[in-house]
Amino acid sequence: MTVRVQEADFDMTAELIGQRADDARVGAQVSFLGLVRDINEGQGVSEMALEHYPGMTEKALEEIVSEAKGRWDIYDALVIHRVGPLRPCEQIVLVAVTSAHRGEAFAACEFIIDYLKTRAPFWKREVTPAGAHWVDARDADDSAAARWQK
Repeated sequence: MTVRVQEADFDMTAELIGQRADDARVGAQVSFLGLVRDINEGQGVSEMALEHYPGMTEKALEEIVSEAKGRWDIYDALVIHRVGPLRPCEQIVLVAVTSAHRGEAFAACEFIIDYLKTRAPFWKREVTPAGAHWVDARDADDSAAARWQK
């Protein structure tokens, strides 16, 4: 399990190759890559800044990954989340999961990103032509996470 919160960009290909590292058990690797959009709720976005609570954020991400490992038969999970100022088209988050079979990997990857969006302490501020503003939590994210309730 690897969880990193960082300002620096990452090389998705290198991260995915490193995660499976010639592990012959791996029959599936599923990944999600989140990117900065240039528009949100009808407004142009020129920059997005992500803030977090160091230590608490990593712990929350580790707990989410641990819960996924308890629910599905997966070998490894990787979460890299960027913070700081970001521009449209830049990478924000990478979630990757390895397992013997695709179904387990898909479910665990989707679970991790759904819970990351609702349980990890990140705060997002967008810069638009109307000025900068903090972005509220989305009902759609809460609904996506709610479907995983036992």
